[in-house]
Amino acid sequence: MPEGDTVWLTARRLHAALAGRLLTRSDLRVPRLATADLSGREVLDVTPRGKHLLTRVEGGLTLHSHLRMDGSWNVYAPGERWRGGPAHQIRAILATSDHTAVGYRLPVLDLLRTSDEHTVVGHLGPDLLGPDWDADEAVRRVCADPARPLGEALLDQRNLAGIGNVFKCELAFLARVTPWLPVGELPPGVPERLVATAHRLLDINKERFDRRTTGSSRPDRKLYVYGRRHQPCYRCGTPIRWDDSHERVSYWCPGCQQGPGPEADPTS
Repeated sequence: MPEGDTVWLTARRLHAALAGRLLTRSDLRVPRLATADLSGREVLDVTPRGKHLLTRVEGGLTLHSHLRMDGSWNVYAPGERWRGGPAHQIRAILATSDHTAVGYRLPVLDLLRTSDEHTVVGHLGPDLLGPDWDADEAVRRVCADPARPLGEALLDQRNLAGIGNVFKCELAFLARVTPWLPVGELPPGVPERLVATAHRLLDINKERFDRRTTGSSRPDRKLYVYGRRHQPCYRCGTPIRWDDSHERVSYWCPGCQQGPGPEADPTS
């Protein structure tokens, strides 16, 4: 699942493959961009911003993409077989003489003036992996609405940019509270520790796709709770529970994590 660490690494690989080179092929397979052609332009850089990717090309243009749940960018050498999915899932192709970057299942793909990037990323809070990272501001934003459940506050990219559902569940576990505990009920010092832990976890995972939060090198102990329903908690042995009644599934340990459980969906 693409989160801030995955996006950061994707941007790094795209930048290494494309930046400083002329595009020999540009194929943007969304209706509104069908006639756009970036061929002949130099790629200046590829920059991550939270979960957003900004591919800047000469002439003051930026190709903006977002991976959301299952989008991806793959980089291939000449003659290498494309393995990211079937052809009908391809949304973008950017090629130089040395590499081809292929975007699969991209739910968001826009071409805009670089000077207008604020229209797509200006709402974001401090970027956990960006040069603008400001822990104090992130804490202030997370705590701005005391009645808001912690999980919602962490996922809100206007508070801090880069956290997705995996890190939401893992951070709540590490804080020993459920994702439904109102932010205002967090014990003193916990918001600051949560934000610091979020920054640390994304930073140590940004160099790899094999995401880990436990610190263990064992292949069966990558995450504490996410995706581990029915399995015993590593701390107390209580079976991990999950709730999938809302848009994003939540995992938690009822033995270790204090706070309310999920509310029933009134529409179900």
